[in-house]
Amino acid sequence: HPGARVQVRRLPPARHLDPLQRALLHERTHGDRGLVDAQPEVVAQVALGRDHIVLMRKDPPVDAEYIHDTQILGIAQQAGARVVNDPQGLRDYNEKLAALLFPQCCPPTVVTRDIATLKAFVADHGQAVLKPLDGMGGRSIFRASRGEANLNVILETLTNGGHGLAMAQRYIPEITTGDKRILLIDGEPVDYCLARIPQGDEFRGNLATGGRGEGRPLSERDRWIAAQVGPEMKRRGMVFVGLDVIGDYLTEVNVTSPTCIRELDAQFGLNIAGVLFDAIEARHPGPGTGDRGPGKEQEQAQDLPPDAMRPDHHESAFPGPDARA
Repeated sequence: HPGARVQVRRLPPARHLDPLQRALLHERTHGDRGLVDAQPEVVAQVALGRDHIVLMRKDPPVDAEYIHDTQILGIAQQAGARVVNDPQGLRDYNEKLAALLFPQCCPPTVVTRDIATLKAFVADHGQAVLKPLDGMGGRSIFRASRGEANLNVILETLTNGGHGLAMAQRYIPEITTGDKRILLIDGEPVDYCLARIPQGDEFRGNLATGGRGEGRPLSERDRWIAAQVGPEMKRRGMVFVGLDVIGDYLTEVNVTSPTCIRELDAQFGLNIAGVLFDAIEARHPGPGTGDRGPGKEQEQAQDLPPDAMRPDHHESAFPGPDARA
């Protein structure tokens, strides 16, 4: 496909790689020798096609540039490249909103740009966690209580004065025992989760905010939540997903760049990156199978003219831009 070309760069120094990149490259490329500390350098342009698998990992926010990247990868996918995770799924699954596709797993939640509604939610539940829809790593997440003196300014900030959407979830006291990251590989959970435990006076457990990571076997409830979410993730081509679970509740579904492989590998002697690549290879056994395996949809996609831009055959999981909250 002449339009689906990318620049390939040499690896940056190992210290600049994200945790999954380090784990994957160490396992699959360098074995016991560690990473080579190469300087970044453009070495080639590659026309993505049937001989390529692309592991798409880019941190939020899912802004216009991110959407454009997934659209380009969608073109490459139609040309036969295998893309993980699926570009359409990356566009559809906002990591905060996607949890609401599984309401049986979630705490009481409201998503709105109306400040009065958010304030009433906090009053009704006594305490709530307030967050933007496009953050990561615990950024701009607030814990607020009924009668909070700063509640109005928090809500004005999160909603940009009532013009942007924000999420409120009932505060879950079990956060003190950890915000659990459960990894799904092609819909199946890794047997252990990483509980990210808040430290000191911090209520957030994210490792980026100083949380301590403690590996634990999955509980019966954890496995039940994974069984609710996993089949849909697999159906949509979301091969590597991280679920955030606090107490008994699913709070987020991370599809862009989930982490915690290294911590779990180190604590339990696992090789999660190897399992992930085995799943990718099993899902994509050879050239020409497309991201979901051979089928009529992929065959029809190959018949499109080179400049064709058509939406993926999946329906969007969320309303379009004309929807109002």
